[in-house]
Amino acid sequence: MTMIKIDQYFDPASWQKFTQAAEGRETPFLVVDLSRIKSKYNEMVGLFPEAKIHYAMKASPAVEVINLLADLGSNFDCASIYELDRVLNCAVDANRISYGNTIKKAQHVKYAYERGVRLYATDSEADLKNIATYAPGSNVFVRILVEGSDTAEWPLSRKFGCDPAMATDLLIQARDLGLVPYGVSFHVGSQQKSVAVWNDALMTVKNIFEQLLNEQGIKLQMINLGGGFPARYLSQVNPIKEYAEAVKQYLVDSYGVDDMPEIILEPGRSLAASSGVLVSEVVLISRKSHDDTTRWVYTDVGLFQGLIETLGEAIKYPVYTAKMETSTNAGRVVLAGPTCDSADIMYEETDYQLPEELEIGDKIFWLATGAYTNSYSSIEFNGFPPLEVVYVD
Repeated sequence: MTMIKIDQYFDPASWQKFTQAAEGRETPFLVVDLSRIKSKYNEMVGLFPEAKIHYAMKASPAVEVINLLADLGSNFDCASIYELDRVLNCAVDANRISYGNTIKKAQHVKYAYERGVRLYATDSEADLKNIATYAPGSNVFVRILVEGSDTAEWPLSRKFGCDPAMATDLLIQARDLGLVPYGVSFHVGSQQKSVAVWNDALMTVKNIFEQLLNEQGIKLQMINLGGGFPARYLSQVNPIKEYAEAVKQYLVDSYGVDDMPEIILEPGRSLAASSGVLVSEVVLISRKSHDDTTRWVYTDVGLFQGLIETLGEAIKYPVYTAKMETSTNAGRVVLAGPTCDSADIMYEETDYQLPEELEIGDKIFWLATGAYTNSYSSIEFNGFPPLEVVYVD
């Protein structure tokens, strides 16, 4: 793998904002440019003007991000009552919030309902009954299992969702329990590269819509497309415009313009990833034997300070150091974090190349780290503090 150049990811003015924010600070820390989140949000609104955007808070739950998106008109997808409280404390009305986690305590359903939330995800009978008991009359949507793990860089397991036949039964049961069977949701896998996967999932959703209407007289009102829209990491991805055009065409062909259901999107990574640059420092450089050509480069940031998505080397962040601009001599490295956990290795199998001139104390910049970094940062494992975040706009 050849070394990257910074102009592959940023124009000079944009990169200068990050470097200026990084001056004089002790590493590691994350710099987030809020203007880039705003730009991505506006792009998505332009591509899906009829859809409601429910920002997936888990990607980056900072108050600064919530306030920005709330002012832009975004809705919010919360995975817990703790995320819910954070959004409500930012003066966001509860009718702009969905409780999108299918795994939740009964008392948490009650808590959300008492604070005004009326839209809930589910995928099981037990959870559905809790919603009926503690959030009576609410709108529910059932999450279905879909394919897509083969083409997603961060595939989802079978933890969430249910078989379409079970989803159909749950929506019937929702009606019988006094809830509103509102719609169907799915998630094709995070960092999804295949445009076709959405169409396959939407075909399944269409069958559920038709079966419930024809056999039960239940007219579902909403399709939640989830997230999965990719961000640019080490490799190029399809422009989001391609996904939008394919999805919108399928919806028009299937439902027509006049009978189009409400569409919800839950972007997280695609909005926030490009806004962040994680700044770290080289702590140590070593080799494992006298004749080993591979250097081990240990940095002061690792899996437990925000780089958990390098687990299994799934997400391949662009890694940059200023010496890449002038170096003509690069060598393969293993990139590892500072903790005593032997699993704290970001990249060993992937062929990352860094300049041979790299020295202890040099800064290493992890690009496209605005999503799923600070939200995953651990609390004092080995005594290391959570990842500091600096916001610019």
